[in-house]
Amino acid sequence: MNRAAVCVLALSAAALQSACGFHLQGHARRPAAVKTPYVQAPDRQSSFVQSLRHALLSNGAQLANARDESSVVVQIVRENYKKRVLSVSATNQPNEYEITYTITFAVTAGDKELLPQEDISATRTYSFDERLLLAKGHEEDLLRADMARDLADRVMRRLASL
Repeated sequence: MNRAAVCVLALSAAALQSACGFHLQGHARRPAAVKTPYVQAPDRQSSFVQSLRHALLSNGAQLANARDESSVVVQIVRENYKKRVLSVSATNQPNEYEITYTITFAVTAGDKELLPQEDISATRTYSFDERLLLAKGHEEDLLRADMARDLADRVMRRLASL
């Protein structure tokens, strides 16, 4: 096959992919209403709030320092992290845990409610072995950070729908 035929074939494949609506996964687009958001949360240093702030900044938003300087207020009403035992061994030692990260949020612009209060949650499970206590503790921390990023991405998709 000559070089021109390869180029034509590659361009045709690219045109077909774009015609079917294919696009690379990326960040959710930021609506105009979310130019300067203010994130109001009881714990401004939590994993979720930090992930949300990072997602907003990555999408071109400029975070407001005060509520009255913002275009919208993303209010984190509640953040809850639960851990429960799913299974135990014959010696009554935990074998598997389930962790759930739940947030409640709402979005307002002045006196107008843009998104009513909504709960979203993420759940993960992991096995446990007391011989690997340090590693399993680290695994839980990684899963918690992953759930915080997942929840922040879901909030960003809700903001993109404004």
